[in-house]
Amino acid sequence: MATYQNLSSKKSGLTPQVILQAYSMGIFPMARSRSDSEIMWIDPDRRGIIPLDGLRISRSLRKSIRNNRLEIRYNTDFQSVILACAKKTKSRQDTWINDEIISLYSDLYTQGFVKTVECWLDESLVGGLYGIALKGAFFGESMFSIKQNASKIALFHLVNQLNEGGFVLLDTQFVTDHLIRLGAIEVSRAEYHTLLEKALLIDAKFNSVQTY
Repeated sequence: MATYQNLSSKKSGLTPQVILQAYSMGIFPMARSRSDSEIMWIDPDRRGIIPLDGLRISRSLRKSIRNNRLEIRYNTDFQSVILACAKKTKSRQDTWINDEIISLYSDLYTQGFVKTVECWLDESLVGGLYGIALKGAFFGESMFSIKQNASKIALFHLVNQLNEGGFVLLDTQFVTDHLIRLGAIEVSRAEYHTLLEKALLIDAKFNSVQTY
């Protein structure tokens, strides 16, 4: 179960700074759908995380990572990433990313808190993810994939980046069968808050721009 509180960002004065404070308290915002103008605060009883030493890479995915032709870029095209994450697909009929969230997270990207991992093929964006980096915690928000396995490859590079930068917590908010296969686990709200408190004491670093 999770605690939900509806709010209209225009009425409540929701700002990027309020969002950062919410993350530091263990809650996060979502809309019910792409077209819903209201935003909810979410406080799950069970929280999804991926242990930074526990990412599971299948043999076939490892081969794809080793042999792939994708160029990995960081923090170069946030707008395209979040719009791709908000887009309806055959397997995803709706998303929780509404226009207000796009605007607020665009501001957070400008301020340096939102980070992206992008998969490019022949100068086309074919997959990636974005999230918020706050001290030693990374809050994964959404991912997308146009080319097969592109989002998984982005996640692989994200985990490497977080380990290199000294992060200690990768928050996935919820778990799905897809994330569980990649090593995601659920922890209680109390355990999550303990992990979050420790992460917020650490000065980790996410590279501003890196390609390879």
